[in-house]
Amino acid sequence: MKDVDPQRHAERMAIKQRIMNERIAQADKEQGLLLVHTGSGKGKSSAGFGMLARALGHGMKVGVVQFIKGAFSTGEEAFFRDLPNVEYHVMGEGYTWDTQNRERDIEKAEAAWEVARRMLADSSFDMVLLDELNIALHFEYLNLDRVLDDLQARPAMQHAIVTGRYAPKALIELADTVTEMKLVKHAFKDQGVKAQKGVEL
Repeated sequence: MKDVDPQRHAERMAIKQRIMNERIAQADKEQGLLLVHTGSGKGKSSAGFGMLARALGHGMKVGVVQFIKGAFSTGEEAFFRDLPNVEYHVMGEGYTWDTQNRERDIEKAEAAWEVARRMLADSSFDMVLLDELNIALHFEYLNLDRVLDDLQARPAMQHAIVTGRYAPKALIELADTVTEMKLVKHAFKDQGVKAQKGVEL
C-alpha cells in the first residue's frame, strides 16, 4: 500500500464532507419508499429482514408476507413472528421445483397477495416486506399490473420492500431504490455445503 500524504487525505475528505453535507441539506422530502432487492446473489431476504429490524427499533409497525418459503421453518420466522408490532404470514409451500403444481402455486400466490393488499392499504403499517414476490411475478402466478397498481396506491408514508431474483423491469422502474445482489461464490453451488442454520435457514 502506497504511503498517503495525511494533509492531502484530510483535504480530500473535507471536500467530500462539504459535498455530502450539501446533498443532505437538499434532500428535504419525506415519503414511503418502494425498495427492491434482486439478483442472483445471496442476501436479498436478509437485507429485507435487516430493514425490518431497523424499523422495529424505531417502534414502527411492520408486516411480512412470504410468497415462496413455507415448506421449512426459518430463523427469521422464529425470531420476528411473535414480536410486538409484527404481523407475519408464511404463505408459500416451498420452491417451485418442489411443488410442481402450477395451479396450486397460483392459488397460494393469489391468497398471499390478498394478505399483502390488505397491509398495503392499511396506513397503520409503516413497512411491509413482500419476500420472494419477484419469483411469483416471474412465473406469472400474479398479474403484474395489479401488483404494481396496489404498490403504487399504498399510503404515502408506508415503505414496501420486495425481494427475490428476476425482478420485472416495470417493478424496477417503479421502485425508488433497487439493489442487485451479485453472486461471486456460494458454498452450496461451489463446495456442496448444505444450507446452514443462521446463514440460509
